[in-house]
Amino acid sequence: MTVYRFKSRETGDLVMLRPHGQRLLEIIGKDPHSPGVLQPEEIPRAIERLRAAVAAEEAEQKPAADEADGDDDKAAEGAAVSLRMRSAPFIEMLERCLKADVEVVWGV
Repeated sequence: MTVYRFKSRETGDLVMLRPHGQRLLEIIGKDPHSPGVLQPEEIPRAIERLRAAVAAEEAEQKPAADEADGDDDKAAEGAAVSLRMRSAPFIEMLERCLKADVEVVWGV
């Protein structure tokens, strides 16, 4: 399975499996099928989109989580890694890059 490697001059590399990296790039409006760059001026909008996607996913899953309370079988089904958890390292990277005014690149 191939991976995405996000790089910046401010942080260490962030490596994600292809499906997860691709989803994050789609959320922020970048082409996941080619190398790319996220300029510092684009980072606030990217963070906003990621946080909105996390909130939407949590709102969508809340009824199922409420229903699963107390039901071990249903709780096990909902134990998948959430977008919040998958996106947290990327958001942290973006915040640090924004503060340092450096870009994030991938696929290069």
